[in-house]
Amino acid sequence: MSADAHVIANYRVHVVPVVLALANPPWQRDVWLDPSVFENLDHVFHTLFDDFCDADEPDWYLGVSLRSEEEVALMRELGAALNAAADEAPNDTDAEYLRAPSWPTVVAVAGRLAQVMVANDLKELVGLPSNDET
Repeated sequence: MSADAHVIANYRVHVVPVVLALANPPWQRDVWLDPSVFENLDHVFHTLFDDFCDADEPDWYLGVSLRSEEEVALMRELGAALNAAADEAPNDTDAEYLRAPSWPTVVAVAGRLAQVMVANDLKELVGLPSNDET
């Protein structure tokens, strides 16, 4: 595996699950609203805006955590939707976010981005040499 492929894999292992979580409302209610579970919406925001991407300016992450221009555009759209939901959650609680009028947009955009990211990852996996070829 090349150094570039190793970097993108290390970033995507964090980004893809977060995007999948944003696309799954039943999972959000079961996990984010359960105080005994570590993962919450704060984790999502840190992953997508601070640690492994910048959903406000995702162009910088093309080739780092994002594989294509389509992923960049959808991540920008997801960042805008998450920021709109943040504006509608004055106390910054997970429950408020899930009730925000713009939350369905977050879920829809995350669903589209998840499909693209998973498809791109599968294409990348298909292109990897098998053990017989190495």
